[in-house]
Amino acid sequence: MNITWIGTGVMGGPMAGHLMAAGHSLTIYTRTKAKAEALLEAGATWANGPAAAARNADVVCTMLGFPDDVRATVLGDAGVLSAMQPNALLIDFTTSSPSLAVEIHEAAAARNIQSLDAPVSGGDIGARNATLSIMVGGAPDAFDRAQPIFETLGKTVVHQGPAGCGQHTKMVNQTLIAAGMIAVCEGLLYARAVGLDPETVLKSVGGGAAASWSLTNYYPRMLKNDFAPGFYVEHFVKDMGLALDEARRCGLQLPGLAMAEQMYRKLAEMGHARAGTQALIKVLEDMNRAALR
Repeated sequence: MNITWIGTGVMGGPMAGHLMAAGHSLTIYTRTKAKAEALLEAGATWANGPAAAARNADVVCTMLGFPDDVRATVLGDAGVLSAMQPNALLIDFTTSSPSLAVEIHEAAAARNIQSLDAPVSGGDIGARNATLSIMVGGAPDAFDRAQPIFETLGKTVVHQGPAGCGQHTKMVNQTLIAAGMIAVCEGLLYARAVGLDPETVLKSVGGGAAASWSLTNYYPRMLKNDFAPGFYVEHFVKDMGLALDEARRCGLQLPGLAMAEQMYRKLAEMGHARAGTQALIKVLEDMNRAALR
């Protein structure tokens, strides 16, 4: 297929690379061209903007940072929908607003274009290894049409329902992760405070009822003070904010999520907005300086 890919960051770049490796023809646009150099050297074609990139595409894929980026890139005057051909397919892999996903679906349908909201989970590791979990909202026939792309990028691909349902499912995902990240940090600090070897502790707790993806993948990075981004703090703050907005709209109170969002906001204020989410340990260390001396 002729695929346009917009957004080649920590996760978008590897995802686009998998599609090229699978034999698809790729046209690239991203705000910082340097981030696309590896793909361009591998044979991707550069376009000078979203509309130019989308003009001849069978499928347009976006993997961006924030809902405002999605709105401008998809719905703007020079956005992809202004240039896509009828019967083309739009897939937004960004974690974004469920209501924006519905708005995009309606705008696309008015142009005889199919759209899917398909946020992903698995971080940089899942993107590099093509083992992402992909949560999809949209029409069943559009979902079926997108299967070759989804199967190239992930190992768990589930159609959740109509437009917006992929984004709602991602809100559940981020809610589950948020408080769990606090627990990973607190467990590590407890182990240190009482004199245990944190690596040895992981051998026990990582194989029992406390096991989780965050424990397996982020705890070792915390031990090494490796805070390189697999998923940016600022993006997680955005995701938790979206989830809390949706919860309030439904009349839900989610105190665990609210606490996690406050702690991650503090982490960003400490200057770590572009660090990986495992940097949350810095907030807990700051709170427990006396106990950790």
